[in-house]
Amino acid sequence: MDLAPLLRPRSVAVVGANDRPGSYGDVILRNLAAAGFEGAIWGVNPKREEVHGRPCVASVAELPEPVDAVVVAIPAAACAPVIVEAGERGCGGAIVIAAGFGETAAGRPLEAELLEAAARTGLPVCGPNGNGVVSVAARAPLWGDSVERLTPGPVAVITQSGNFGVNALGSDRGVGFHTVVSTGNGAVLEPGDWLEALAATEGVGSIALMLESDGDGGRLTSALALCAERRVAVAVLKVGSSEGGARAAGAHTGALAGDQRVFAALLKEAGAAIAREPSELLELARALAVPDARPRRRGGLAILTCSGGDSGVAADLAEERGLELPDLSPGTRERLAEILPSAATVANPLDYTSMLWDDHEALAEIGAAVSSDPGIDQLLLLFDQPRGLDPEIAAGWERVKRALLAGAARGDAATILGSTLPELLDPDGAAELGAAGVATAAGLGAAIACAAALRTPAADPKRLRAIALAAAGAGGEPGDAEDLPAAGGLGEVVVKGLLAAGGLGVPSGAIAVDVAGAVKAARELGTPVALKLSSPALIHKSEAGALALDLRDQAEVREAAARLLALPEAADATLLVERMAGDGVELIFAVRRDGAVPALLVGLGGIWAEALDDVAVVPLPASADRVERALRSLRAAPLLTGGRGRPAVDLGAAASFGSRLGELAVEHGLDLLEVNPALASPGGCVALDAVARRA
Repeated sequence: MDLAPLLRPRSVAVVGANDRPGSYGDVILRNLAAAGFEGAIWGVNPKREEVHGRPCVASVAELPEPVDAVVVAIPAAACAPVIVEAGERGCGGAIVIAAGFGETAAGRPLEAELLEAAARTGLPVCGPNGNGVVSVAARAPLWGDSVERLTPGPVAVITQSGNFGVNALGSDRGVGFHTVVSTGNGAVLEPGDWLEALAATEGVGSIALMLESDGDGGRLTSALALCAERRVAVAVLKVGSSEGGARAAGAHTGALAGDQRVFAALLKEAGAAIAREPSELLELARALAVPDARPRRRGGLAILTCSGGDSGVAADLAEERGLELPDLSPGTRERLAEILPSAATVANPLDYTSMLWDDHEALAEIGAAVSSDPGIDQLLLLFDQPRGLDPEIAAGWERVKRALLAGAARGDAATILGSTLPELLDPDGAAELGAAGVATAAGLGAAIACAAALRTPAADPKRLRAIALAAAGAGGEPGDAEDLPAAGGLGEVVVKGLLAAGGLGVPSGAIAVDVAGAVKAARELGTPVALKLSSPALIHKSEAGALALDLRDQAEVREAAARLLALPEAADATLLVERMAGDGVELIFAVRRDGAVPALLVGLGGIWAEALDDVAVVPLPASADRVERALRSLRAAPLLTGGRGRPAVDLGAAASFGSRLGELAVEHGLDLLEVNPALASPGGCVALDAVARRA
């Protein structure tokens, strides 16, 4: 769908136009007038010939010409017929403000009607139950709340929370907005659709996404790929969780790889910045929109402040974010020692003390020295500018800021100007600095977050498109493997047969139907052996007492088999006898397809999987190299690489095991394929236990 008519409208019709103060029809017309919208504006109201000096017609069908944007500001029950009229009249798109649709049980039929109307006519529809679209660049605030006249800038916002959009537009922080979209229920257009459209829109430097649900992960990932290709930065605040996480909670995977973790792994692949709260989201988007704000060479972050307390807090926050604060070079230290007062200590962070406040030349030299340090590629200047100062005093503060920035510009470190408290960043100055290539951030925490985000490596569009393809078409049809059930859970015996056929290692084993059969199988396999019950319902065998390990003679096998076959779970289970696999490190490998995108989870496995929560998530497709990097990122990685004198496992074999597991899950259309534990050893990797489920 072409969303340009809604993002850059040249003509507008307001359905439900009126002059009743506070009504949507009234507010939207007032917004357009206040913004100075230059295109044609029509009212649609069968009871009026004009509203606010604008001509009115009785219906959309009677518009003298098709308009780009139809704003539907009437009750929910009457909206779907208007969408049909707008599509048949040839209008470009529609915005439905009203609530009372799919967000409530009673409104779901109305949303279905709306969706059908849009599908029948091919009309792009924003909403329902949203605030609309504000195109600052086009001076077109098609918005259900009052909007002040705004100065256009490079930051676009897509939000599933209408209130966040209202607050963003009303915030006094100097963020230059390009477009703000409130998606509402997203019945027709999801955030991914808007992201793709805005990524291709001229003048957009960054996009802030405020998401309450995953939506269509494939569409979102395709849009993220376009952002990467066009170098449009993305910052995301993700809240809530999906039904997929609850559905998977019966397996280890559900507890370890909830939808938030899968979504975060996708964002990492996309090079997106992840915000922790709404204010930080806006600050990240503002900083990321500055083209020259990213470091231009390899190095670390330096922090300059006139406060010892601020420098300590900044260092703590930088460590939390994994930011390196390198020691300054000997040459820089010597240069600073000549400038700084004796009370100052040359370090990073650098507290140059307030004693130099009026020495602008010295401040410039300090900025230049640190910015020119060969080990520093990024410089955070902390500067608080109180509001309401007398003009003469304010001018003095401004000279201090200019001196620090002028000095920093003499070096080649990318500079960020941040305040310690959000309200102490001058909003007008922030907009000016952004245009000059200097990123700004309101608040110390946000400043550190921006520094980290600006260091994030660029995403690989090809990798993102591969993930999008897996999300859109992952998995075969339920009938693509005749020996597997069309739907439901698969027991260990069936899953291990699938793994073995797919080239993955499983222990030698046999099926027994009684105690005598178990003893015979153990004798043929050779002890020690393991006995376990296998059924689709048995996910946590150890908790059910449905396994016995390291059985070394016939008596132990006979006793264990009798105990297992007497359990209630044995009624619908198979008794599996397997040779013990030996020593190694227990891992978990699991593929799940009910998150935002199909993903492979890797981590420390066995009975400690949930307790230790030491996992990494790799969106599919997952090459062996990617899986190995994920394994090396675990806290338990030293157990795999020979730490504390332990033998190193065959990490390549373990990585190939995980990669192939992802392929098998896709090939057989499995919603869940989990191996826990897999035993990694110097000799390879084998699946000790496994379960699967088909959607």
